[in-house]
Amino acid sequence: MKEVSLNFEGLIYYIEDEEMKQMEPAVLAAHDMLEERTGAGRSMLGWKDLPERITEEEIAKIKVAADKIRTQAEVLVVIGTGGSYLGAKAVIDMLSDPLYNMQPNSKRNGPQVLFIGNNLSGKYLRSVIEYIEDKDVAINVISKSGTTLEPAIAFRILKLFMEEKYGISGAAERIYVTTDAEKGLLREIAIKEGYETFIIPHDVGGRYSVLSPVGLLPIAVAGINFEDILDGALFARHMFNVRKLEDNDCYKYAAARNILHRKGKDIEVMATYEPSLQYFIEWYKQLFGESEGKDGKGIFPAGVTFTADLHSMGQLLQDGKRNLFETVLNIDVDKSFIKVPEIENSRDNLDYIAGKTIAEINKVAEKATCMAHMEGGVPIIEINIKELNAYSVGQLIFFFEKACAISGYMLGVNPFDQPGVEEYKRRMREMLKRD
Repeated sequence: MKEVSLNFEGLIYYIEDEEMKQMEPAVLAAHDMLEERTGAGRSMLGWKDLPERITEEEIAKIKVAADKIRTQAEVLVVIGTGGSYLGAKAVIDMLSDPLYNMQPNSKRNGPQVLFIGNNLSGKYLRSVIEYIEDKDVAINVISKSGTTLEPAIAFRILKLFMEEKYGISGAAERIYVTTDAEKGLLREIAIKEGYETFIIPHDVGGRYSVLSPVGLLPIAVAGINFEDILDGALFARHMFNVRKLEDNDCYKYAAARNILHRKGKDIEVMATYEPSLQYFIEWYKQLFGESEGKDGKGIFPAGVTFTADLHSMGQLLQDGKRNLFETVLNIDVDKSFIKVPEIENSRDNLDYIAGKTIAEINKVAEKATCMAHMEGGVPIIEINIKELNAYSVGQLIFFFEKACAISGYMLGVNPFDQPGVEEYKRRMREMLKRD
């Protein structure tokens, strides 16, 4: 069932039908480069097949490990940065209670899930260690090489913490490693210490890896049915592979953002009216930023969470420089059903919305804001999600991965490398060694 679709009403003043038709040759050329594996980065296209190539044995292994973690730990600490944590964090936030980590053990679907190794803040790391000192803990460390500085430092410290807490053999029972199948420092450590390992496919880059064990193990530990996510992604794999622009919403999105870019719209602002999608936007920012931002090219990916950010960024979006467009993530169905109460003789001037649900009011805010921004000179792309569930989230993930690949090829870049990231890492290592 199709759960993700486009609404281009907000582009009516900005993109002509003929302009979209003129983009079809470029879109189909990008499609062919992906499907025939003839484009740049052709060795890193394994993400396209993840929903269908995962085996029953791999699924069973993830389930068994997740169940074991759920019984042995009150807290799972996930160590990773970039794509090694953003996808899992995004999915857990979208599909769990907003206060999941704050709930007592009796009300959660699984252990608390904390993420570290994504910054170099000693304050944050100390807080995590102090928090888990008196709790049962498991660790999932995620890195293809094991040499990325942020997670490597965090793992060195947490490995020592676990061995002091549980002993060397006890710690080994609680440390789970997701890494390369054959090589890398983390692979060597895992083999030497006897840690259970999960594989990051060699042909899948970090920002495209959420549908692999990188994302699936933490998601499963949080009590989310990851097989439904894979089913949704598999449906999207086929639905968004149609080689015809007018019948493929994924390709239309890629084409529209490239048309807008050619018209001077250099910033894409991803907007949501649901706070649980905040980390999905962070995932999107990495996906498109690392994929398109190279060779002096790229659309800058930004994000806002409305209505909160209407009170901070709303002025700029309404009246600022017209070098941006908005992509709005709209969730059609909200089952919270909480209403503004009807109160006699109330003095708060809210009688005009008494009896309405918060979801209804939020929809009006979304519609009114889109109208205002569009009339203020901001093109609007709306991506509709029928309902936020595991199946639709799987579709949404694959939609953006495929759109990013197509859009990157249309821009004329390799969407699957990140040479700029490697440059800052090289310079940082040199400076640290000198000091």
